[in-house]
Amino acid sequence: MSDATSWDPSKPILEIENLSISFFTRAREIPAVMDFSCKVMAGESMGLVGESGCGKSTVALAVMRELGKNGKIVAGSIKFKGIDLTNMGDEGLRKIRGSQIAMIYQEPMASLNPAMKIGAQLAEVPMIHQGMGKDDAWALARQIVSDVRLPDPDRIVNAYPHQLSGGQQQRIVIAMALMSKPALLILDEPTTALDVTVEAGIVDLVKDLGEKYGTSMLFISHNLGLIMDVCDRLCVMYSGEAVETGSVTEVFNEMRHPYTQALFRSIPLPGADKNLRPLIAIPGNFPLPHERPKGCNFGPRCDYFQDGRCNAAEVAMSDVPDSDRHGSRCVKWTEIDWAAAPAARAAKQKAEIGKVVLKMEDLRKYYAVSSGAFGGGAKKVVKANESLSFEAREGETLAIVGESGCGKSTFAKVLMGLETATSGSIMLFDENVQSTPIQKRNIDTVSSVQMVFQNPFDTLNPSMNVGRQIIRALEIFKYGASDEERAARMLVLLDLVKLPRAFAERMPRQLSGGQKQRVGIARAFAGGAKVVVADEPVSALDVSVQAAVTDLLMDIQRENKTTLLFISHDLSIVRYLADRVMVMYLGHVVEMGSTDQVFQPPYHPYTEALLSAVPIADTKVIRKRIVLEGDIPSAMNPPPGCPFQTRCRWKSQVPGGLCETQMPPVQVLEGGHQVKCHLSSEVLATMEPVIKMAAE
Repeated sequence: MSDATSWDPSKPILEIENLSISFFTRAREIPAVMDFSCKVMAGESMGLVGESGCGKSTVALAVMRELGKNGKIVAGSIKFKGIDLTNMGDEGLRKIRGSQIAMIYQEPMASLNPAMKIGAQLAEVPMIHQGMGKDDAWALARQIVSDVRLPDPDRIVNAYPHQLSGGQQQRIVIAMALMSKPALLILDEPTTALDVTVEAGIVDLVKDLGEKYGTSMLFISHNLGLIMDVCDRLCVMYSGEAVETGSVTEVFNEMRHPYTQALFRSIPLPGADKNLRPLIAIPGNFPLPHERPKGCNFGPRCDYFQDGRCNAAEVAMSDVPDSDRHGSRCVKWTEIDWAAAPAARAAKQKAEIGKVVLKMEDLRKYYAVSSGAFGGGAKKVVKANESLSFEAREGETLAIVGESGCGKSTFAKVLMGLETATSGSIMLFDENVQSTPIQKRNIDTVSSVQMVFQNPFDTLNPSMNVGRQIIRALEIFKYGASDEERAARMLVLLDLVKLPRAFAERMPRQLSGGQKQRVGIARAFAGGAKVVVADEPVSALDVSVQAAVTDLLMDIQRENKTTLLFISHDLSIVRYLADRVMVMYLGHVVEMGSTDQVFQPPYHPYTEALLSAVPIADTKVIRKRIVLEGDIPSAMNPPPGCPFQTRCRWKSQVPGGLCETQMPPVQVLEGGHQVKCHLSSEVLATMEPVIKMAAE
């Protein structure tokens, strides 16, 4: 075995060649990754992208040699600094893991010990790996906490994990990974659970630290915009194989694999329009590992498939000439006209916007909580929603956006009757339901307002088949006079969400995430819902499935004239779907207007920061970067004056310290555009677009 200290920095720091990984169950061998190759050079960031189940995380765990008892590398090699890790013993791996190669996981709380102070957890790393003394290790821990831009490092090192926000916890996990200055950092979806504003800060931090420490990175994500922000190169995976690899610029601008092209067509880039240019979902489903087709894995879903050629034999990776290590696993890539526009899709009829069906006026929701650990102490009030006023019309999509803790989900619970409002009114079809909990609402009211939840896995009963779950909803809503009528209606609902009728007999475990979400939507419409609250309905789904589910919601809306309240932090999807947008911050509506108004200046300063933080997978788009410092304040102890003043970059433009002392008025700008801000109309008029095309 060669020594890592003799490694030549001009050679790859990580070289994976023809790697194949299988998981062994009692029934069969399941091939998870086949013939995978990639190289990461010193100081380089490599992105791994693809749908859930394509093998991204399996590759990362193979590099760490943490595949568990069932996982096994069956072919190929993984070389780190020239040393083959595939046959290395446990002692050799222990020396490299954590000190030379570190990994950051998706869920920060899973990586932190809840019973240990942050400083002690960080100090453990150099004490174990480098034999450093306790005092020096604590001093280094404090320094790294400062490096990852956390406020008040002395307080943080003496805090416990539960005393930090999600974004702060993720920064601590990054700090822990960097404690021994590893040469290779593997990041597995490190920002999935975080707000877009926190994500922007983490992304900038990762890039800066990579440059500061000279760290090479393997960055795993399904978000192509994030990959563009962080990485130099990327590798697109599909069903266990690398299908395209190259520099980020080349793959984004000159893609040479049908799957890469299909991925880009299914994400809402600037210019996508739900009526004129709908997203193009990838047809069919991702193949299960033991059901992969012969030849090209992507063949059954590919627009360019040719029988007898694409499925004749295994397809090898071929080099794209005159490129920077650009390769494609496609037999037809030289024959495809990559510049051709997608086949024209029929423009959809714009949904008719009708009368007002929902009106909230001056709605407030306060929670009383005790300040003591065990229920004692003085009572404090959490102001979750403050003076919320808006209306929604028949056939309209109103998007509600904002960071975690802004009050989006509280407002949804109040509307559904799961909570009752403290004051104000909720007029639903001329009935005030503000103080009526769900158990006291009549069946018609309950069935007319339904919810589609974020996680389709948690909302279905695992022991009941799909048909029975939909029929159960029909029984609750008292639909039909007989079981036969309800069974017939259930089949119609499956048609509505574009699922085969045979799925009525399937159990939830036999469905993919997108199919489960469709069942959730069918159930929501079982009672003929007129208002549907969709709480992050596509954030748990792959981008290709997102396109299909969002288009499905739009089709149902056109057919049923549904009012859709779409709660989301993904502003790309909001721009594509919404007719109007409501921006919330710390319980307040800070901006409201049509989608065009909210996405063009003048903005509320918070909306401006939100838009600047959205990763966009388009090399032709120029974004102004405005990274918000600090976290959203506590609703138990909100700042005086404007709720956003502690993080606002425009505050100096307001004279007399108004922002710190007075709640701003709601200004009504041109076209009914509302902004809750002290900035004068003259200052608002000077705002520049955050997102613009490079040619402009």
